[in-house]
Amino acid sequence: MSNKRASRFDYEGPSLIMVEQPNAAPMQAQLTTPTDIRHAIWQHLSRACHDRHHAWRTPVLATAGAGGDVNARTVVLRAANATQQTLTVFTDHRSAKASELAQNPKALFVFWSDRLRWQLRVRAEVSTQTSGPEVDAVWQRVRQSAAAGDYLAPAAPGSPLTQGEPGVASPATQHHLAILTAQVTEIDWLELGSAGHRRARLLPGAWEWLTP
Repeated sequence: MSNKRASRFDYEGPSLIMVEQPNAAPMQAQLTTPTDIRHAIWQHLSRACHDRHHAWRTPVLATAGAGGDVNARTVVLRAANATQQTLTVFTDHRSAKASELAQNPKALFVFWSDRLRWQLRVRAEVSTQTSGPEVDAVWQRVRQSAAAGDYLAPAAPGSPLTQGEPGVASPATQHHLAILTAQVTEIDWLELGSAGHRRARLLPGAWEWLTP
């Protein structure tokens, strides 16, 4: 057996999480209570914000559109705060999802991890920031990255192209970055397992087991 020290995230099997003890070999602790499950969920959400290979880094965000339509798209998870129970993503404030959330702040995030065999459906109330110190601080980081162009496009996302195929457009000088902060109101957790599936609804300060 290799004597390389394993991290708490080296194994992502169903119902198990690695627990590190100082100066001791990692132990496997089975997730048997909603408290443990809730803790593991937020650990993985936090990790996904920094690990590009984690499946939860790119959840699907669904919003209610005009006329009762439902729109869904993949977003990048930027922050997860277990204490405040919030998730953060960035967007162009001219995007359809920003407009939809301004009209109806209720949203649903869907996460799936094949390694964990876990699905999360996270209901949230989303607030949008388009200016202020926090947006300015985020933009100072983003402007140094390749993603800066996503928020400098002269036209809004989804706008028809006037000359057919996309080309290299001259970027605007003013950015259009907005921060979407999702206040989690409910997590529906589903674990798929060969010995049986498990499902739980996790609410702030409460929980219940559900039929899978």
